[in-house]
Amino acid sequence: MAGLNVRFTDEELDALRERAEEEGRSMQSFAHDAVVAAINERSRRFDEAAAHVLGVSAELNRRLA
Repeated sequence: MAGLNVRFTDEELDALRERAEEEGRSMQSFAHDAVVAAINERSRRFDEAAAHVLGVSAELNRRLA
């Protein structure tokens, strides 16, 4: 499994530690899940935007075909 080193400021690291502790999780697990959620959110927003564009342009595409 590949690894990744990420640098945080002292303040960011303290905030990460506090949030992970509040959830009863390790910092690594908390940070991993946050990154995966950010990746998934970006994909979801892209899919939503693409569906919107297809819906809005459907009539134009029909007339151009």
